[in-house]
Amino acid sequence: MANLVELRGLKVEATTDAGRKVEIIKGVDLDVAHGEIVALIGESGSGKTTIALTLMGHARPGCRIVGGRIMVAGKDMAALTEKQRARARGTEVAYVPQSAAAAFNPARTIMDQVIEVALIHRLMPAREARERAVELFRALALPEPESIGARYPHQVSGGQLQRLSAAMALIGSPELVIFDEPTTALDVTTQIEVLRAFKSVMKERGAAGVYVSHDLAVVAQIADRIVVLKGGQVQEEGTTQDILSRPRHPYTKELLAAFRPGLAERARLPEAGAPPRPILDVSDLVAGYGPLQEDGTPRLVVLKSVSLRMERGSNFGIIGESGCGKSTLARAIAGIVAPVSGSVVFEGKELGRTIRERSRDQLRRMQIVFQLADTALNPAKPVGDILGRPLTFFKGLRGARREARVDELLDMVRLPRTLKHRLPGELSGGQKQRVNFARALAAEPELVICDEITSALDTVVAAAIIELLRELQRELGLSYIFISHDLSLVQSICDRIAVMYAGEKVEELEPSAFGGAESHPYSRLLHASTPKLDPAWLDTLEWNPQAARLAGETRR
Repeated sequence: MANLVELRGLKVEATTDAGRKVEIIKGVDLDVAHGEIVALIGESGSGKTTIALTLMGHARPGCRIVGGRIMVAGKDMAALTEKQRARARGTEVAYVPQSAAAAFNPARTIMDQVIEVALIHRLMPAREARERAVELFRALALPEPESIGARYPHQVSGGQLQRLSAAMALIGSPELVIFDEPTTALDVTTQIEVLRAFKSVMKERGAAGVYVSHDLAVVAQIADRIVVLKGGQVQEEGTTQDILSRPRHPYTKELLAAFRPGLAERARLPEAGAPPRPILDVSDLVAGYGPLQEDGTPRLVVLKSVSLRMERGSNFGIIGESGCGKSTLARAIAGIVAPVSGSVVFEGKELGRTIRERSRDQLRRMQIVFQLADTALNPAKPVGDILGRPLTFFKGLRGARREARVDELLDMVRLPRTLKHRLPGELSGGQKQRVNFARALAAEPELVICDEITSALDTVVAAAIIELLRELQRELGLSYIFISHDLSLVQSICDRIAVMYAGEKVEELEPSAFGGAESHPYSRLLHASTPKLDPAWLDTLEWNPQAARLAGETRR
């Protein structure tokens, strides 16, 4: 067999809640050569992960493989018994999940979990497995490779845990590794380290890979070929360079267009002679977590005297690495986390430190939209009830008036009114995020804080959400704060950008100046770390993780 992987006529069927059978993968063919990395890209629901999982002979609950051949290393994974598939998993084909945190047992050490595959399949003695694991830790550029295995999952960073999940997958020397969106939740600087480590170790070991992603710039750095999927069918495939530079299918062109957002529309300027009208003025905010110490500061100080000011009708971006304090700042402004000092002045009035110390009208005027709609929306309540609750709380609406306003909110976020009878679990990721935003709009706010609202969405859906926010801003006169590690998003929609590092605001500037010669060294680092639609970008990037951290310590 010339190829390591040969899919022919793959069909996967799903059963709906009503018992109806729906074909979600419709006769897909796919080849992966030995040592080749092939990327599967497309929007949510296109079938990327479903196809990848079939390479292990697996289908999600409610789904089943109903047709086609799935040849991996000469074996038809669909025809094997479950016992035979179990022997192949980890030794012939392995899986690196999107959420490494969910893949690790918090009660066991990292080393015990990484070597488990080797011991279960009796590939080598425990001592040799530990030595092999340390070699992998070193190859994946993990700190303190000899001792990191003794830690527990919660004692390492997200980027480190993602690389450790790759070590877990590689310990059995599989011929094929499936990467399922492994860098989606990582900030740009951490993503560089993880991508470089993945690419290096795969090349060194000669393993083939299937890389599932909706991020074209990430795919450009690691894949030899790209397969574009939509609706369970292949739309286009080719070399990475050909797909990125000479796309043929309209859908591929749409994906590329969504990756290149347009320039931001500038905020509405005040009339000539009129002074600027600040909507928010944050001064010397200090906040953190844990009990207060003798000096009055919390045990873990996350925000260190952060100040910012934004004008009415404008968009303000806050960017930085994971752990820099972005989300804590958003929560402190919203009153969810109580600052220990400093002030938040909204529309000329100083707000109470917590939600309980603010009036109902102040709460109404400032709303926050959280990153994960899955956890922000009550899974047991239909959409109509979710949207109706703030209408009753803030506006006193009930009965027919409330129902009519729910319909208006669904219209506003471009969702069909029939969705109000569904539960969140019955919606797509993009639909859930629109409901999440509609709930904030129910209060008729003046300032909306958007905390990483597109990080879990594919590029097409994310672009549609951003365009919706722009339209609503024009129609309703909203002001937005965007908390994000997506630099292209922030540059495309914001009027001012604050750069955070280790709890401090190291710089504030206009989007056009971000990453320029006059900007802060850490801003230049973040700008340089954003993947480009160029397959050679990662290989030619001069990257030093230690210098990356030191750049954040450098103050102008």
